[in-house]
Amino acid sequence: MTVERDDRGESRDLEVNPVFSREPVRVPRYALPDGEMHPDTAYQVVHDELMLDGNARQNLATFVSTWAEPQARRLMAECAEKNMIDKDEYPQTAELENRCVRMLARLWHAQDPRHAIGCSTTGSSEAAMLGGLALKRRWQHRRRAEGRPTDRPNLVMGINVQICWEKFADYFEVEPRYVPMEGDRYHLTPETAVELCDENTIGVVAVLGSTFDGGYEPVAGIAAALDGLRDRTGLDIPVHVDAASGGMIAPFLDPDLEWDFRLPRVASINTSGHKFGLVMPGVGWALWRDREALPDDLVFHVNYLGGDMPTFALNFSRPGAQVVAQYYNFLRLGFDGYRRVQRTCRDVATRLAAEIAGLGPFELLTDGGDLPVFAFRIRDGIDHFSVFDVSAALRERGWLLPAYTFPKNRTDLAVLRVVVRNGFSHDLADLLLEDLGRVLTRLDKQHEPHRDADDAGGFAHGAETKNPRRPGRH
Repeated sequence: MTVERDDRGESRDLEVNPVFSREPVRVPRYALPDGEMHPDTAYQVVHDELMLDGNARQNLATFVSTWAEPQARRLMAECAEKNMIDKDEYPQTAELENRCVRMLARLWHAQDPRHAIGCSTTGSSEAAMLGGLALKRRWQHRRRAEGRPTDRPNLVMGINVQICWEKFADYFEVEPRYVPMEGDRYHLTPETAVELCDENTIGVVAVLGSTFDGGYEPVAGIAAALDGLRDRTGLDIPVHVDAASGGMIAPFLDPDLEWDFRLPRVASINTSGHKFGLVMPGVGWALWRDREALPDDLVFHVNYLGGDMPTFALNFSRPGAQVVAQYYNFLRLGFDGYRRVQRTCRDVATRLAAEIAGLGPFELLTDGGDLPVFAFRIRDGIDHFSVFDVSAALRERGWLLPAYTFPKNRTDLAVLRVVVRNGFSHDLADLLLEDLGRVLTRLDKQHEPHRDADDAGGFAHGAETKNPRRPGRH
């Protein structure tokens, strides 16, 4: 191209990278282009548009891993073309999946880890739905054997459950019985769980790490309360633990906390490999206590090296890369490595929570002492800015902190939440604090809040529905 120069010989024109000069005049966005495009040009067009996304490392809303070691990324690239469902063609990938299931079974104190029943999934939501399906099928078998109706199953859980459980109830026609929040109680408790159980209850879901505030629910207490219900009424109701996040935190940092298969009433557990399992999305895991907990008529059988490979999944084709990365992490870190990573995340979370509480305008709901996650609100009496103002202002520096209201009965409570993941260091926490301090100086000059829940955007990550007709969970 011709470049014009001024009297001093300096260029006044923009020299364009040759790649951009190859770009067609019009690039259709919603229709298939008529012809081909040079791969470098197509890459540049897509790459440039994606620059408008947020910076994943500054995304403190998501629980999903946003950092991985180069070796894990390399293995994922090497396995991207392997279809996880083709166990006959990729038997070694299937073998690594089995090894991961056994490792998790040991981690969660299964009675016989060598014969543990479990599978990988696309994420913890699919794993949770598989757990729910097994609960429903077990209940149906028992009721039919007793000659009783099976048309009104229900599932008891706190209203703070992840949105996937609402989907499960809707898609698989199970009545969801939510225990509402009351006052300063934001979780399911033993007493409130038992109150909603009856002969049609297929199970109780206990959450090890609420997405609303990062707190653990009392799984052992809930199991004990259900033991008491059985003794009084004969109702024998199993527990599924949604340990999407806590399943990869509690074993390393809270080894004495009984929440897993040490409790006989726990029939199944799901976790997310791509959250605190430290794998890039998406992979989840579902495990059952024993074969009795997973009805065989839910299991499909495929040929595997001439043998039988049972499979249980909602999804079919997906890459094997994430399962391989999970196995890499298990080998690479071992128990001590995972404990060190999770310890660091909790240390960063608890220190950051304490520092934010010390700023003055905020009050903690949780302090990061369970999951490395904490929620905080604006103190009573401060009414000239809102949590939504704080969230929007921090976005100017790239920080993504969700602001949202709690569900039914506490829709008056608006909070900010921070999720500390591997890769969010003490140094980054200090930078966030500096930016938060600058934001507060500016917001203090406001006379009234400029934003409310309607301006919160859609990135609360399962903490509430964003249906404008039905804000919050109903």
